[in-house]
Amino acid sequence: MLLGDSLTQAASLPHGFAQKLSYVYNRKLDVVNRGLSGYNTKWAIPVFEQCLARRTGTNADQLFPKIQLLTIWFGANDSCLEHSPQHVPLDDFVENLDKLVHTVRSSASDYYTPWTRVVLFTPPPVNTHQRGADLTSRDPPRELDRAFDVTRQYAEAIKQVAQKHRVPIVDVWTILWEGCGQEEAKLTKYLTDGLHVNEEAYDLIYDGLMKVIGERWPELLPDNLPMVFPPWDQIINNPGLEKRILFKEASLRD
Repeated sequence: MLLGDSLTQAASLPHGFAQKLSYVYNRKLDVVNRGLSGYNTKWAIPVFEQCLARRTGTNADQLFPKIQLLTIWFGANDSCLEHSPQHVPLDDFVENLDKLVHTVRSSASDYYTPWTRVVLFTPPPVNTHQRGADLTSRDPPRELDRAFDVTRQYAEAIKQVAQKHRVPIVDVWTILWEGCGQEEAKLTKYLTDGLHVNEEAYDLIYDGLMKVIGERWPELLPDNLPMVFPPWDQIINNPGLEKRILFKEASLRD
């Protein structure tokens, strides 16, 4: 499951990292995009809980759809300047991130799923030149709602949350910042409007996530997972297998 704001929602567009994940994990794991454009962590918490199954009874685990991997990518909206309705104070942002992680990792949570691996993402750096030009061109014009250094503070806070919970991180901020030579004006290489990322950036984010999976949970790499349904050439060479598949499909329809 991919949880986040518009950066995650747009990852399902052609060449986004969600689309690439859906392709490489096809017939192995379903990729569910729960990107919520415009959302911050405060608004995301109750929505996230609605995306999960509440634990009830001793055998509840057997009935759950198992979320093997959860990515959490917020900060781009939380770090808006205080005049923006999307702004979440830094301390509250950290508390909200803690709660999102605890939702699936704390045994006291109604949504505890001990098998779920969690990865945090940092927001990309903001190009205030691009962002300012985009906002002033609107009708009516809008004032700049983000600051480079403020977003960086939220990115650093996410790193601390990851360290606290001992979960890995895809440091989008650093990947893009170093990739553009650490010059704000050159972030146009990766940002479409000073805030949202382009295809090249999504490629780097995908690579960063796959690196984390390979280093921490190699059993979840696509090549290491079996297909949910057998390859077709196994079916034609095994008549009994074909009967079992058809029987299972009929049972599901009933």
